[in-house]
Amino acid sequence: MAGHEVATDALKVIEETDWSGLTHAYGAAGDTPAFLLQLLDEDPETQAEALGMLEMSVLHQGSLYDATAPAARFMAAVLPHPRTLAEHESYFPWDDRPRPLRAALIDFLAEVAESAAYDGDPDSDDDAAADSDADPDADEAYDDEADAIEACLAVRPTLFQAVVPFLDDDHPEVREAALGAVSHLLKAPELAEAVPAASRRLHSTLADTTRERRERAAAALTLGTWGQDTTAHLTDADPAVRVCAALADGAAGDPRATAVLLDALSRPAEADRWFPEPLPQFDGWFRFTLLRTLLKRVESYEEAAPAALALIPLASDYTVDQDWGPLLAKAFPGGREPGSDLTPAQRDLLHALAENDACWGNIGNKYSWLRDAGLPQKREELRSLL
Repeated sequence: MAGHEVATDALKVIEETDWSGLTHAYGAAGDTPAFLLQLLDEDPETQAEALGMLEMSVLHQGSLYDATAPAARFMAAVLPHPRTLAEHESYFPWDDRPRPLRAALIDFLAEVAESAAYDGDPDSDDDAAADSDADPDADEAYDDEADAIEACLAVRPTLFQAVVPFLDDDHPEVREAALGAVSHLLKAPELAEAVPAASRRLHSTLADTTRERRERAAAALTLGTWGQDTTAHLTDADPAVRVCAALADGAAGDPRATAVLLDALSRPAEADRWFPEPLPQFDGWFRFTLLRTLLKRVESYEEAAPAALALIPLASDYTVDQDWGPLLAKAFPGGREPGSDLTPAQRDLLHALAENDACWGNIGNKYSWLRDAGLPQKREELRSLL
C-alpha cells in the first residue's frame, strides 16, 4: 500500500478506530481490520473472500452496525488503489459475475447509503421505537442501532467525494456501480448542491447514443428519481431507454409515456430480455416494474387490457402478487357485485386466466386476490361464471 496517498488515508482509518470497542452482526468487530486490509491482497480470491466476510458482518442483510461507517470510509479511501482493478467472481455462489473489485466495493458503499437513508427516515423507525418502549431491555440495542445509522448518514459526503470520480471510469461496471451509489448518496441534504452537476453528467450520458443500453437506461432511471425531466427521451431509438424515461415520476402525466409502457408490455418477454442482469433499481422481472407503473397511471382496467392479455401467458401461481393479482384488482375495483354482468374486458381477462394451467397450482397467494375481486376461488367455478 505504500506510495499511494489514498492508502495512507485508509491506514489512518484502521489505526485511529477502536475496533475492539465496536460491534458487527457477529459480535465484537476486532476481526474487521484484517478483512479490510485483505481487500488489497495480491490474491484476487483472498480479496473476494474478505469482501464477502465484510458483507456478512458489517452489512449483514443491509443492517448497519457501529463498525459499518469506519469500514465504509476505508473502502472509499482505497477505491483508486490499483489492486481494486482485480477481477473475480463474488465470494457468494449466487453471484457469479466476474467484475472488478472496485465495482463491488462501490456497490457495498451504495448499500450502506441506501440502508442509512431508509433507516434514517423517521417514519421507518416507528415500529422499532414502539418495541423499545414496550421492552426496556431493548432500549440499549435501539440506541446502538440509532447511533450506527447516524454515523452512516454522517459519512455520506465522504463516500460521495470518493465515488463520484468513477462516474467516468473506463470500465462500464464500475461506472454503473458509481451511478447507483451516487443516486443513493445524493439523498443527503448536505449534498443537495451536488445534484445539478451530477444531473448534467447523466443527461450527457443519456444523450450519448454510443454508450451501452444498460448505462443509458440506468441514467434515465436515476434522473427520474431525482425529479429530472426525461420526456425528451420518450422517442429514443432504443425501446429500453424509452421505457426507462417513461418510468420517471415526471412523465406520469404524459400520455406518450403511458403509450411507451403499453407498447413494451405488448411484448413482455422481449422487455424482460433487455437487461439479462437486472438493473440495480429493480427486483424480479422487468415486466413487473412496467406493469406496476402502468396500473398506477391508467384510470381504468380497459386502458391496460391489451398489456394484461399479453402478460397472462407468462403468469403463474408464483407471480400472482406481481402480475395477475394486481390486474384483477384493477379490473374489479372494490370487488364484483354478485350477479353483476362482466364487461368484455373483464371476461377476456378471466378467460385468459382460466386457460393458463400455470396459474392454478398449489400456491395459495391467488385466493386472496380472487376473493378481494369478488370472484370464485376455484378454476372450475371461474369457468362456470364465464
